[in-house]
Amino acid sequence: MNLGGEPERDDFGLPPVDIEIPDDARELARDVQAYYREQRALRRHLRHRRWGSPMARDGMVLPLLAACLVLALIAGTLLTVFTAGPGGDPARVPGSAGRTAGASVPPSAGASTGSRASAAAPRSPVPAVTAVAGRTSRLPNATIGLAGGQLRLGTVKASVLALVPAACGCAEAVRELIFQAHQADVPLFLVHASGRLPAAVEQVASRSGWSSLRVADDVRDVLGKTYNQTGLTAILVDSRGMVSLAHQLRPGLQLASKFEMLRAGTPAPSPPQ
Repeated sequence: MNLGGEPERDDFGLPPVDIEIPDDARELARDVQAYYREQRALRRHLRHRRWGSPMARDGMVLPLLAACLVLALIAGTLLTVFTAGPGGDPARVPGSAGRTAGASVPPSAGASTGSRASAAAPRSPVPAVTAVAGRTSRLPNATIGLAGGQLRLGTVKASVLALVPAACGCAEAVRELIFQAHQADVPLFLVHASGRLPAAVEQVASRSGWSSLRVADDVRDVLGKTYNQTGLTAILVDSRGMVSLAHQLRPGLQLASKFEMLRAGTPAPSPPQ
């Protein structure tokens, strides 16, 4: 600076600078704070650019969102395919298909419906059917109650008597027994000794609509005592009056072929020695 207050020429060719040095450094506090604010703002801007630049570079945000949407759609489609059965119905728990098929086919349905239901149901071993030897090889000479009168057991031929225990929980097995007897065109008697059939079995019988299905009341339990009833028991009487037994019948029973032999008078299997 010269004495006249005009800036002198710098030997290095730099532009002239008018510098004013304050007497008190505290006068620069406001400028220092403004400088610090600018530095903090600059650091924040650089930090945001550092974290956001990988996503914003070359327009990556929209492709990434589109990829996530496609993956979500694929996952939803695969979940629908693997949790649905062949016909589009929800997949059933193993073992429930047989019960559903048995419950959906009434005894009055045609043979084709019955064959489809049998194919859908799980295959079960044929219940053991054994002939009865001795004096019990024929029905006892007794009568049991029947709607509108009495049934003489000695006159029963080519028929099936199903002994239904009280509170047996066997409605599904009774439903299949009715259906198979209806297929074979063999009369079926539901016999109970407890005053009336269990409610579930009575409902199955009432819905069958089959004229050859009758309900009998063996109040003295003649048949149960004679043939040692065990669970749901079927007494098969052929055209000659000979008796064979099948004890502890359960859902999945296969007795249609045995019922068809009753009308033909085919001898029952020989009793065990």
